[in-house]
Amino acid sequence: MAAELHVELVAADRNVWSGEAHLVVARTTSGDIGVMPGHQPLLGVLESGPVTIRTSEGGTVVAAVHGGFISFAENKLSLLAEIAELSDEIDVKRAERALERAKSEADASAERRAEVRMRAVTGH
Repeated sequence: MAAELHVELVAADRNVWSGEAHLVVARTTSGDIGVMPGHQPLLGVLESGPVTIRTSEGGTVVAAVHGGFISFAENKLSLLAEIAELSDEIDVKRAERALERAKSEADASAERRAEVRMRAVTGH
């Protein structure tokens, strides 16, 4: 079994993150999934939610992901998202305002996106 896997997190408009990792956790339509080196090949649909990448250097990368696909084969994991933002790119005050606005307008889709962004930054 390989000690690490190559990860590519790509949004529709850019390459968000690329590197080596030993664990990636993402939310799919079938539930949360953890992918480690040597995992069985998979193809799934991503749900909106935080993606956590435990890097080979011992760090953690968290991204807010909204829709897309996850694919794993031969120790290469691809996360192809409609929208993806790294947690350190998210403006917390702006995300809080977006969440409050979505709640007041009863916009469930916008509320879900804002909640995912907040969870990516705060961890809950």
